[in-house]
Amino acid sequence: MPDYSTRLSKLKPLGTVALVPGASLKYFTGLNFHLSERPIVFFVGTFGMAAIVPELEASRITARDDLDVTLFTWRDEQGYEGAFQAAIDTLKLADSPLGVDGMTMRVTELLTLQALEPSLSVRAVEQDLIAIRAHKDAAEVDALRRAIAISEKALTTVLAQLKEGLSERDIARLLSDALVAEGSQGASFSPLVQLGENSAFPHGSITERALRPGDIVLIDFGAIYQGYPADITRTVCFGEPSEEFQKMFAAVLAANEAAIAISKPGVAMQAVDRAARQVIEDAGYGEYFIHRTGHGLGLDVHEPIPQIAEGVEQVLEPGMVFTIEPGVYIPGVGGVRLEDDVLVTEQGLDVLTSFPKAWQLSEVLAT
Repeated sequence: MPDYSTRLSKLKPLGTVALVPGASLKYFTGLNFHLSERPIVFFVGTFGMAAIVPELEASRITARDDLDVTLFTWRDEQGYEGAFQAAIDTLKLADSPLGVDGMTMRVTELLTLQALEPSLSVRAVEQDLIAIRAHKDAAEVDALRRAIAISEKALTTVLAQLKEGLSERDIARLLSDALVAEGSQGASFSPLVQLGENSAFPHGSITERALRPGDIVLIDFGAIYQGYPADITRTVCFGEPSEEFQKMFAAVLAANEAAIAISKPGVAMQAVDRAARQVIEDAGYGEYFIHRTGHGLGLDVHEPIPQIAEGVEQVLEPGMVFTIEPGVYIPGVGGVRLEDDVLVTEQGLDVLTSFPKAWQLSEVLAT
């Protein structure tokens, strides 16, 4: 079990902080509640830790011997306003600004706090929270490695089953089944499967488009292990590729490799994006690379730190995990994306993904 007391201690410089169900609450406490019509709010401050929680959920907290939490419980027939008021008064929340995760806290919780205590002031601390979470410890990296290994085994299984006539929906279903069979504890997101011209949409919807000889096959997906998701994209060709596809693939592969080569501690995040983008521009596809080069990866499959994009001067630091996923998307033709998950180390970069980056199915399945 992670050392949650050490994680919670990192919140001290932020003053009093409110956490609601989501990745940050899970990171700092190990408690995995979901957002529902029943509000749950944890508070961390000089008073220790307290929580507004439905009575029916209280046992999940009291069962944790390592957490000392003052509870303000409520029942459905009572409503939650009384528990909110008790927390405000007992914890003296109006005495100092309350740090909130503006990316996760809903208007429901915020308006309730402010309606019951109009003098309460709040400030956004989501960037502070994600900055703490951005540095992964050994246990987190191990979970990510396991999620990636499960994903790669599942992808091998599915690519070996490709045949003419399978739809994007069919392939996505095969992939979901393979993930479960390999031990995935969920999916990072609904698998993206785009065939042929549909691969020109970076985040396209799954359709009934059927697989035909010569089609581009773009698959973006990931397993989850112990709450940590993989995020992998591979692009292959089913049969003989067009000359245009081969050029696109070569450019994206070279861009992926250039971004990996430059990534190490102290390098600005925008420099990684520029390295990938320059390769694609030099190949004549600059206008078709329409998204950032990568994003942070952790309990959330998309985390804002690191942000591998133009204008981000923040530097890479050991412990950061992110994706490298350059792509080229030509409307009416198709697209190519190659996405790896990588870890910044003291020495440089550890590429956590190992699935082959080749368009030939025979080559991919032979390894």
